[in-house]
Amino acid sequence: MNIISLNQVNHAFGGPKLLDGASLQIESGDRICLLGRNGAGKSTLLHLINGDSPPDSGEVIRQQGIKSAYVPQEFPDNWDGTVRSYLDAVLAQENFEAHLAQISIEQTLSQLDLDPEVDLTTLSGGLKRRALLAAALVQEPDLLLLDEPTNHLDIAAICWLETFLLRLRKTLIFISHDRTFTRNLANRIVELDRGQLHDYRCNYATYLERRQDVLNSEDKAWARLDQKLAEEEIWIRKGIKARRTRNMGRVRDLQKLREERRQRRDRTGQVRLQLETGQRSGQMVMETENLHFGYDTHPVIDALDLRIMRGDRLGLIGPNGSGKTTLLKILTEELKPTSGRLRHGTNLQIAYFDQLRDQLDEDRSVKQNIADDHDQVLINGSPRHIYGYLQDFLFTPERARTPVRVLSGGEKNRLLLAKLFTQPANLLILDEPTNDLDMETLDLLEELLLDYQGTVLLVSHDRSFLNNVVTSSLIFDGKGDVEEIIGGYDDWLATQSTVEPIAKKEKAKPAPRKERIRKLSFKEKKELEKLPEQIDELETEQAEIHEKLASPEIYKDGDSALITTLKERLQAIEIELEKTYLRWDELDQIPE
Repeated sequence: MNIISLNQVNHAFGGPKLLDGASLQIESGDRICLLGRNGAGKSTLLHLINGDSPPDSGEVIRQQGIKSAYVPQEFPDNWDGTVRSYLDAVLAQENFEAHLAQISIEQTLSQLDLDPEVDLTTLSGGLKRRALLAAALVQEPDLLLLDEPTNHLDIAAICWLETFLLRLRKTLIFISHDRTFTRNLANRIVELDRGQLHDYRCNYATYLERRQDVLNSEDKAWARLDQKLAEEEIWIRKGIKARRTRNMGRVRDLQKLREERRQRRDRTGQVRLQLETGQRSGQMVMETENLHFGYDTHPVIDALDLRIMRGDRLGLIGPNGSGKTTLLKILTEELKPTSGRLRHGTNLQIAYFDQLRDQLDEDRSVKQNIADDHDQVLINGSPRHIYGYLQDFLFTPERARTPVRVLSGGEKNRLLLAKLFTQPANLLILDEPTNDLDMETLDLLEELLLDYQGTVLLVSHDRSFLNNVVTSSLIFDGKGDVEEIIGGYDDWLATQSTVEPIAKKEKAKPAPRKERIRKLSFKEKKELEKLPEQIDELETEQAEIHEKLASPEIYKDGDSALITTLKERLQAIEIELEKTYLRWDELDQIPE
């Protein structure tokens, strides 16, 4: 069932149209991932769907009674007060009745496991994201719009969000460049490309195959058009014969071909990445022995012994605040360890990608940040014109002259990569380089790092990126312990006995030789067999209550007692479902 339709929508902010006659049907139950290059207009499209502003022309048609809620990618600057007061303010703007507002707030706080009395400014990035999600959910929307929901979250928070949204049973449209998140959550892909919306009713893996077929077909069609246009241009230049009456039809066809070519919007260029490779480093790049670092009584790194060899691609994995960036700063001698020993190898040339982008001067132009007032940069010993080099990173000459402060997050990250790659280096240290980058640029960065002959230290919460790039990983638990494993995130996850994505792995204790292996009892087997049926019954009842509460009739009757009863039962089902899922996970880990 269509809940919102876009019909021939046009929208622009000067320059090429962000939406150019775009149409889309959004159906109940869809989990749509909205893809597109940085700056294509994805966030603008979400705002149009949410009704925040009208399109320049065309229609956005909403089914009667359908409500949407938008979750922004950035946290409001004016956040203050408690979580509860923030949610109260949100519902006051929506004119919710007081008693219904409180029921919705209590239900949402329980659902998201948020402390209502905690101050917003003290929350971690993951809990702030939950508060933003709560502000949307308390409005009881039919359609949830999420703009880069995984940005700046650690892997544990991303996995929690992924699981929560899968169980939420709401229609979703989300923007994300996290390929694993998209692969696990989306059941439909919509791509915004050159003002057009391309609808792929399939999962992400199938989308990649179908999209390549579409691009190949487009290339062939363009090649045929260009060839025909070239032939007709030769014909028209032959002179007077082309202007005879019997040939005027052919002249008009040529004019149509010219117009068609003029209006064609070529695809956005592909980023071209090339590293300035430094001298060959020594075989041993870095070595630490019994390294300690901490603040007061809180250890950040405790007794770390580490040896990094030339050619290693080492991933750093762990929750936000667990010490990943701190270790990078110690290894580059920006910070001194509390105790222990650090030794650098020979001929070390380091290029550092800083996640805070402190290396960029916001008030200077894109060009000045790379080449000051010079017109050329040296890449692998050869001079290149600065504008040509910046076009490799999709900066037009006009964009290259703009101040950095007006760039989007993705553009700033591309600029920092452009700056980084002008430096000769045999050790790349990349702290969150994947934030805000579109998927095509991520793919190219992956290929570059895989071909790179030097050594790479990489901090990222992008699971696919880690799995595809790194050869080994350091796992941070946030309490000072750092464990080294072979492989990427999935390789580490496979070694865990817990379902939590980044939970503390306790150090194994020697077990007695004749220890009995815990197995399911007869009673537990029967319980495990019944759990899927119980979950199905609960989810069916949950869906029925959602359907009743979504019906306008229940509110026309004015039976507030029934509405309260249904919402209380809905809250009880949420709690019961959570317990049932946890019990299922617990029993499923025990061998039969």
